[in-house]
Amino acid sequence: MYLLKFKPILKTVVWGGEKIAPFKGIRTDQHNIGESWELSGVPGNESVVANGPLAGKTVTELISEYGEKLIGRSNYEKTGTEFPLLIKFIDARQDLSIQVHPNDELAAARHNGSKGKTEMWYVVSADKDAHLMSGLNREITPDEYVARVENNTITDVLHDYKVSPGDVFFLPAGRIHSIGSGSFIAEIQQTSNITYRIYDFGRLGLDGKPRELHTGLAKDAIDYTVYDDYRTHYEERKNEETVLVKCRYFTTSLLDMDRPFEKDLSSLDSFLIVICTSGKGEIIDNEGNRETVHQGETVLVPASASSVRFIPDGSLKILTSFV
Repeated sequence: MYLLKFKPILKTVVWGGEKIAPFKGIRTDQHNIGESWELSGVPGNESVVANGPLAGKTVTELISEYGEKLIGRSNYEKTGTEFPLLIKFIDARQDLSIQVHPNDELAAARHNGSKGKTEMWYVVSADKDAHLMSGLNREITPDEYVARVENNTITDVLHDYKVSPGDVFFLPAGRIHSIGSGSFIAEIQQTSNITYRIYDFGRLGLDGKPRELHTGLAKDAIDYTVYDDYRTHYEERKNEETVLVKCRYFTTSLLDMDRPFEKDLSSLDSFLIVICTSGKGEIIDNEGNRETVHQGETVLVPASASSVRFIPDGSLKILTSFV
């Protein structure tokens, strides 16, 4: 086992922009890239190793071969050969549809045992008027929700946030949301591709036809609880790890460095995902395996590693996530 990089899976979508390729430092003829799936175990979209002797193998094949050495004993017992997290960069040139994801119980009942989708957003960069929507701003009933979708007023009851780099939003399954235009986001989520599209602003898809809506399915999936604020507040400290989100599905931290930092993994029964949001540097594990990393790259540290050292080349900002 060594430090693993994967080939990005680039998704062309109607609302996608042109920022992902230059952010990652790659060349491609693709346009309107809305998502780069950095690390995925979603069937049909499994990430493929890009470096070292295991290059060409999918993450699913790696888990089949290495099991708990790659993802940890408890993860392997719970999820088997399915990698438990999905990591993305998202570039919203236009507002994404308003949507919601089912929880585990509803997803399992409706979608042949599938998992729900709890996720989080970290705003990497933002245009001047960048925004996003998260959560209800007032109490509504399920019937009022349906009526507001039909009369085009659903956005009136959603919290709309102007965003800046570093903003964090936690989105438990059931929370209605939409990534707004101008937002460039790193997304960490459960491995699930189930999305209920509630409202799409009358937009046509790449095929020129209206995109399918799931208003009825979403009605029972939405958590109608109202909160004062849906933004995650935290205090960042240079060269110190800051926990952003800790939930049953993942723990994600932020680390902004201009000097080396060592992280003890000896008590962690999990892999560690490293997502570089700016700068560059080197990662070295306790076995001496080393790998360079730069803005836009994602590295998987296997569960067999007992420590990892980050050495910035000038500066290095990363998100780390584990289960």
